[in-house]
Amino acid sequence: MPNTLPNRLAPTHIALAATLLLPLFLMYGRAIAEMLIVLVDLVFLLHCMRERDWRWLRAAWVIVGGLWWAWLILCSLPSIGPSGVPSLLQALAVGRYLIFVAALEHLVMRDAAPRLWLGRALAACAVWIGANAWLQFATGSNIIGAGRWMDGELTGPFEKPRAGAPMSRLIFPAMLPAIRRSRWFAALVTVLSVGTVVLIGQRMPLLLTVLGLVVSGLLLRRVRMTMVVALVACAGIVAASAVVSPPSFRRLVTKFSDQMAHFGESPYGLLAGRALVMAEAHPVLGRGFFGFRTGCNNPEYAHGYAWQGRYEADGGAAEGCNIHPHNHYLEALTDGGIPGLVLFSTLMVLWLAGMLRHLGRDPDPARVGLFVAAFIHEWPIASASSFFAMDTGGWLVVFVGLGLAYARAAASTAPISPDGSTPST
Repeated sequence: MPNTLPNRLAPTHIALAATLLLPLFLMYGRAIAEMLIVLVDLVFLLHCMRERDWRWLRAAWVIVGGLWWAWLILCSLPSIGPSGVPSLLQALAVGRYLIFVAALEHLVMRDAAPRLWLGRALAACAVWIGANAWLQFATGSNIIGAGRWMDGELTGPFEKPRAGAPMSRLIFPAMLPAIRRSRWFAALVTVLSVGTVVLIGQRMPLLLTVLGLVVSGLLLRRVRMTMVVALVACAGIVAASAVVSPPSFRRLVTKFSDQMAHFGESPYGLLAGRALVMAEAHPVLGRGFFGFRTGCNNPEYAHGYAWQGRYEADGGAAEGCNIHPHNHYLEALTDGGIPGLVLFSTLMVLWLAGMLRHLGRDPDPARVGLFVAAFIHEWPIASASSFFAMDTGGWLVVFVGLGLAYARAAASTAPISPDGSTPST
């Protein structure tokens, strides 16, 4: 049978299909999501080999990302890091994220139609999570029959309480493009989205959503009033949850206030203290990949700080232990020491700055939504899952890769100044 598809386009189509399927498997099949990312990486690298085009390696973020990756590998060598061969293998695999971002920016998402399709896929994920959260709130169970979690959180379409984090990010690329229709529609979608995050009942996702609303209003002049309305509505919904959804109010207000009043003795304060103790002991090379996980039970690190109250002597002992420190920057610090933290932080800044290139005075709401999602995802003062977990890092590289692809497309169509340069934002 004759092949109606040009051979040279077939790999690109495979990579596009894998990318469009990725959001689904970030929610429901993380092992498959891993395979899809690796597939896209391989297609991109083969494309570069065939075309003999490696110009993307000159990008500042690629250079810094490569240095961070190389440093993490160095810190994870069995002769240097204490976590052994598994740590080294995991460090070697980190490069899949960096290559995937480059693949989206330079190949898979370089055309307008794929960017639009991927944006719709992200919006569909937000709608799916939100619809299940409301179903669970109204009937007591979601589509798979799971009820509220033990502390009252809504789990959305999942069995465990992990709906808040992706929902708080996805609502921005999903809802901000709605402002093209009308102010009333935009206000309705925004308030509904914020209300969903409130009812889910997870504290950090709600705080990051509020931050995202503020950043959206700063970047998009035309939605500032809508964002103000959303912020007021958010406060009102939280207050109303005391009656409408007491479990949500208890987690969002009562429990949060108590933890902030005694942060040093809270689980997050104990984890932060343990990470800082490790960093003091290994300021240059850290402990390599898995460094926090393999070291948190070591008695060498079982001491705290004055701000940890009654835990100052032992740093919380076993209570200060987990598989990661619940903060991406503390994770970078314990894995790669101060150099690792500096390189990781620089990479995040370069990614975010790259997404803002050629944004213009009247920005595309889709681009702003992607930037806001990535910005709040990497907000340094936040509790988070491990940066390397697929249900965390997977969403980020999709946001960043798509956002950089939009920025590259905008650069190619930007007007040329008399001096031959393109104006920047």
